[in-house]
Amino acid sequence: MTTARRQATRRKLYAAAVTLIAEQGFSATTVDEIAERAGVAKGTVYYNFASKNDLFEELLRDGVERLRDALRQAASAARARGGSGVDALDAMILAGLTFIVRYPSFTQLYVAELWRTNRAWQDTLTLVRTEAVSVVEEVLAAAVADGELSDEIDVPLTASALFGMVLVAALDWQAFQPERSVEDVHAALSRLLQGRVGGALGGPSRRV
Repeated sequence: MTTARRQATRRKLYAAAVTLIAEQGFSATTVDEIAERAGVAKGTVYYNFASKNDLFEELLRDGVERLRDALRQAASAARARGGSGVDALDAMILAGLTFIVRYPSFTQLYVAELWRTNRAWQDTLTLVRTEAVSVVEEVLAAAVADGELSDEIDVPLTASALFGMVLVAALDWQAFQPERSVEDVHAALSRLLQGRVGGALGGPSRRV
């Protein structure tokens, strides 16, 4: 099987697994069901993954890496347009919301797994989460270094807070306020960003 074909097969298995697990839970989902949903033979699952645990761990890694890349690209594009650090952060919020709309089942599973500490894939999940948050940290740190934001900002904690804000707000939106548009939710979070982080614009003499 070529690399491209194998990657395409893996993505089909990821999509099948994430939907089934979101519907009925990890323990209740079988490899047979994943194979059937993906439209492949059971042996294809084991050709690509050593076990169901391995499949799910790789699914989590793939999803968070996609989110990380989307955030990085959004920040880079905002900077390329001449935007400030806060503009880059705002672009990342929109990119995060867009990702969550596209992959709602994955996002629900990811947030749920963050709170579980007894999973075989916990170390992997922690690592990829750190990689995703580090993209936000980089933008915040650069804005502080450039004098756009106060040097009193706790960069790691603020980055984690912004990352978590988007995830939790988006899940609440999807579950309880689905009639709202992406633009509407982004505008609300953008105002929050401007008030709490953007309020530090103007250099270190300002306070968040």
